This record gives sequence, C-alpha cells and structure tokens, in this order.
Amino acid sequence: MFPIVFIMLTAAVFVACYTFFCARRLLKFYGADVRKKGVLAINILITIVVAVLCMNLFSNIGVVMLHAVATFAILDVIAFFVRLFCKKSRKVRELSFNSEAFGIVLLRKVPAFLYGLYRCGLIPILTALLVFAYGTANMNNIRQTTYEIKTDKLEKNYKVVLLTDIHYNTVQPSDVLKDKLPEINAQKPDIVILGGDIVEEGTSKQEMQEAFRLLGSIDSRYGVYFVYGNHDQQPYTNSRTFTDEELVQAIEESGIRILEDEYIEIGTDLILAGRGNAAWGATRKRPSTEEVLQGADRSKYIILVDHQPIGAEENAAWGVDLELSGHTHAGQIWPVGLFSELAGVLNYGEYEQEGCKVIVSSGVAGWRYSMRTGEHCEYVVIDIGH
Repeated sequence: MFPIVFIMLTAAVFVACYTFFCARRLLKFYGADVRKKGVLAINILITIVVAVLCMNLFSNIGVVMLHAVATFAILDVIAFFVRLFCKKSRKVRELSFNSEAFGIVLLRKVPAFLYGLYRCGLIPILTALLVFAYGTANMNNIRQTTYEIKTDKLEKNYKVVLLTDIHYNTVQPSDVLKDKLPEINAQKPDIVILGGDIVEEGTSKQEMQEAFRLLGSIDSRYGVYFVYGNHDQQPYTNSRTFTDEELVQAIEESGIRILEDEYIEIGTDLILAGRGNAAWGATRKRPSTEEVLQGADRSKYIILVDHQPIGAEENAAWGVDLELSGHTHAGQIWPVGLFSELAGVLNYGEYEQEGCKVIVSSGVAGWRYSMRTGEHCEYVVIDIGH
C-alpha cells in the first residue's frame, strides 16, 4: 500500500509543479505580468484546480485533464528538439553560400508560426476536447469482432457469441445494447456466453432484471450461459440494490444457465465449462481446473469461460482447447492497455499458451468512465470447426 501511495503523491507533486510552470508560461504569453501578486495567485489557483482534477483518476474530467497535461509535456519535448535543430540550422546558414535558398527561408518563417501555436496552449485544449468527444462516441458504439478457430475435434461447426462486461446502464446507455440485439440475433449463434460483469454496483434491481431478460431472449441453438464476474454480486458497495438470491432468480427466470466451477456437454463433441469469480469479493474459494473438469472426456473440444484471463497454462494442462474471458476492458483508457501488454497481462485479442487458445474481449461497455480511448466496445463471434 505504501509504494502505491508514494507513487501517487510523487505524481501529484510532479503534475502540480509542471502545471504551475505551464500556467505561468501561458499567462506570460497573453500579456500578464507574472511578477504581480494577483497574477501569481491566479497561477497558483490554476495549479491547484488542475492538480486536484488530475488526481481524481476515477472521473471523466480527470482523464481529460491528464490528456491535456500529457499533451503539454509532449509538445515541450518536441519544442526542445526543434530548438536544437534550429540552432544547428543557424550554424549551417552562417556557412552557406546561398542563404536565400528555399529551405532556409522555410526555416526562418515556419518555426515562428509553430512557436506561437505551441505557446498559446490551443493544441492541448483541442486535444482534451477531441479525447472527450472521441471517447464518448467510442463508448456508445458496439462493434462485432470475429474469430475463426480450426480444430479436428469437432464433428460440426459451432458459432459462439461472447458478451462480457456490459455493466448494464451505468457508463453506457441501455439503448445502445438494445439496438444491437437484432444484429446479434441475426448471427444465429449455437451458444451464447455471458462472460461476467453483466451488471454492477451502479445497476438497480429493475435494470438487473431487464438486462438478463434481454440477454435471455437471444436466439441460440444450445442456450445462453453465464459466469460471474467480479462486479455482478455487487461486492464493492455497502448499499446493494439486489441480493444474490434475486440475481440468481432473475438469471434463471430468463432461461439462462449459470456455470460456476462446473461443466456441461453440448452435442456429442463439445464441453462447456464455467469458472466462479476469482477476484476479491468472491463468495467462495475456487476449485482447481482439474477438479472442475474431473470426469470430462478430453477427446472432446473443451471451452472454458473465466471472467478473468488467468490460468491458461493450468487449463491447457487439463485439456482445455479454448478459454474465453473479459475483465480487462482492453485497458479502456489509453495507454493502460499498452502497459498491461508490456507487463505480460493477456489484455485483448487472441493468444495461445501451451496449446490453449485464449480470447480476451474488450467488453460490450466499460467501467467507471463513460468514455473509451483504448480499443472499442464489442461483442465477439467465434466460428469453431473444420
């Protein structure tokens, strides 16, 4: 806990100092006398407001302000190298026989324009506005992502639809999903899998019931199946809007089957297994993959659904062919997903570990922020067969 607090405090001090410097530079650019006490007070006030907003990491405004500060920093780095380049070009110009060459004229005129554009602060402000506009639009647009998997284990082809991390009617209006259901139905899936976090702490009881009623209405040959995510049972609040019993009742009354550390056989050649929630707040300790798949025929194609993309090597050792997960949101806010990938986390897309394929969905929606700047919202269609 201490290292995290230390890192956050260090970051807060850095952001505050850098914001003070940028605000002072902008005030000076627009003609304010930065030596006056009143201007200094404005400078300090801007610094405090920006630093506080940036440290509110769980808000849209915090994300937007961090993008603006980051843009200022990137521009400062670019300006540093431009100044170095211009200094070198001036030395070359002094030695040049023809100082009125076209390239030299550009070097005289263009940097002055760019310098003014850089100093006025317009680019970071526009960047912040574009981030907000793009992120909001991206959160309200669900795409289809398709994967094809070839295997000799299946006698026929299966079309699987995976929907994860809906966080129903919290950061994404419910109409966005409702409008997408006809398109999902048109896929004519054999199996529909709900990969967890369909609802969360911000979902009301009525919204929870509506979510599962809608999802249970999706046409599928072998049914709709659900595994718990880390939010479905609302573990991160003391003011729950529905009980575990009410959640189970809503799921089962919608014709959806819960798979919690168990498996079922589908047709003659496929096994579908679902894992219980592995995250903090889980209601019980999870058994091992070996225990879950005890008695399963490993010559059949085995799909294992786990909300979190973990345990692929263990799953592979016990005959799992395909693991389906969500949870990561593909980072949701750039560059979180990039850092996750660099840290070795199965963040988004298709992976393979020890012969077990893993597909990690970015989710139908997102969490906490009503914007997405990393990847996109999606439902996943997986065609499995010869």
